[in-house]
Amino acid sequence: MAAPLYVTQSGRLFHAGLILIVTVGLPARGKTHISRALERYLRWLGVKTRVYSLGDYRRKVLGGAKNVPPDYFQTKSPRSEATNALRRRIKNEIEDQIMDFYTVQGGQVVIYDANNGNVKNRKDCYHKFESKGVHVIFLESICDQEEIITANIRSVKLSSPDYAGWDADRAVADYWSRIRDQEQVYDTVTADEGPFIKVMNVGERIEVNRIEGYLQTRCCFFLMNIHTKPRTIYFARSGQSLIEHSYKADSDLSPAGWEYAERMKAAVVARRKALREEKKANGDPIAHENPLLIWTSARRRAYHTAWPFVHAGFKVVQKPIMSEINPGVWDGLSTGEAMDLYPDEWDRFLSDPYAHRAPRAESYHDLSVRLEPVIFELERCQDDLLIIGHASVIRCLLAYLVGLPPNEVPAVEIARGDLVEVTPASYGVISRAFHFWSGEGRGDASGENLYENFAESTSGKGSVLPDSGVNFAADAFNMEKEAKEEQNTSKQKLVRSIGKNNKSLLARLNNQSNGNIDGTKSAPHLPPFKENLNDEVEEEELKSKLIKSPGSEINYSSGNEEVLSEGDLQDELEGKEGGSLRARASE
Repeated sequence: MAAPLYVTQSGRLFHAGLILIVTVGLPARGKTHISRALERYLRWLGVKTRVYSLGDYRRKVLGGAKNVPPDYFQTKSPRSEATNALRRRIKNEIEDQIMDFYTVQGGQVVIYDANNGNVKNRKDCYHKFESKGVHVIFLESICDQEEIITANIRSVKLSSPDYAGWDADRAVADYWSRIRDQEQVYDTVTADEGPFIKVMNVGERIEVNRIEGYLQTRCCFFLMNIHTKPRTIYFARSGQSLIEHSYKADSDLSPAGWEYAERMKAAVVARRKALREEKKANGDPIAHENPLLIWTSARRRAYHTAWPFVHAGFKVVQKPIMSEINPGVWDGLSTGEAMDLYPDEWDRFLSDPYAHRAPRAESYHDLSVRLEPVIFELERCQDDLLIIGHASVIRCLLAYLVGLPPNEVPAVEIARGDLVEVTPASYGVISRAFHFWSGEGRGDASGENLYENFAESTSGKGSVLPDSGVNFAADAFNMEKEAKEEQNTSKQKLVRSIGKNNKSLLARLNNQSNGNIDGTKSAPHLPPFKENLNDEVEEEELKSKLIKSPGSEINYSSGNEEVLSEGDLQDELEGKEGGSLRARASE
């Protein structure tokens, strides 16, 4: 099993040796995106890895495009001797830094992010590092789809210091001219140059040559699952349950939890609308909006929190593998009770909150190993994704995405009522949090976040560094107003879609819209609806649209994952004999 199972004190796997992955490819081919994604994965494996970008170092030395010599990227005619000397100096300096990472800092894998489109330069690099005991692999990114290249230029290159203050269209034209210029002298990697991995159109096809060893093959497997399609990943905790502090109970949502579920759906819809407006304001082309796919665990409070999304026609998939961390003998205990009853275990836990395993429990290390298949599916998914789950699971997945070290994972605060938004980008990820719920179940009288059980709590588990950029609970933007407005709008659409045939149901919906919550219901008895349908849509047509649902058509590997559909909700809500709560994904 991979995951951080092989972490060593030195940060190296003793049997893997030193590895240099040299990227090859024309500009705007996704090399930086692939490099950062691979770095994130290898670090999660416990391997000390770093990306060294020739472009970033050149910008650090020279600054923006105005400071670059006019013949710096020139290929059609000879460059001046001063420019050639400058290029050699920058290249030699960054390669000296790479060797320092190996010999002084104890690193094991370096990803050398540069074009490296010349055979002679690649051979010089290969012999230089192979002679020092470093295993060199060429990672070539090839793309022949112009729309992908143009989208990459607009989304990444225009934010580069090279084009600060430039008009967008002029910058795109300039970068295309640079690409056309380099195409004339570009040489693809051949088998006689050494081991290589060729990635076609960022994952469409992969070709490998002479790839041997554990880490090298893990890199190939990872590269088979990534893509550069723009998408957004959301994380939110499940709603409050009737029995909050028992892992074994697997209790249903409380009345406040059901209202929280409705508010969450409204918050996600409102946030997606806001993102569309942001793109329009920035002048970004919007060809179409990605479908939204929802993943939940198989725990009642998690998949019931997703029911409003099922009603709205979204595809919801249950993943039993995403259950929260098992607290073992600490199930149902408070922090004080755990300290009194298990003092020795508590001391060992404080010394290493990430790796310590209480009796019959899971550690965060165990949870990370368990979540490895989810991480590969997360990388493979091309739709927008909402993960409704438990604090411990969200911590591990966020740690992977934002590159947190293991010792900080157990201390990440994930408050109920916050929506964490993660946008993968070429130079890492952009993460933000939005607060949408302040009701029951969010915090105690002192303002501390409430968690389902002690194992989920962050109490006694250290703290995330102030400058880590992942203090989600403290840095959340308030969007309660927008979420409430969207929730009321959704209920009004539902009222219109139902018509006037069920006056009692209409009365209940109006009470909910006015903030009058029943408090006695175990589940909201709402007929399914799809918000963008006209009022005149017939019930049978509505059902067919819901069952088909606009989610991603992903072939999941696990046979026990389940997809919720409209019929499942109706069976359970009406108490029908033999009504199945879930439908198998294979069906």
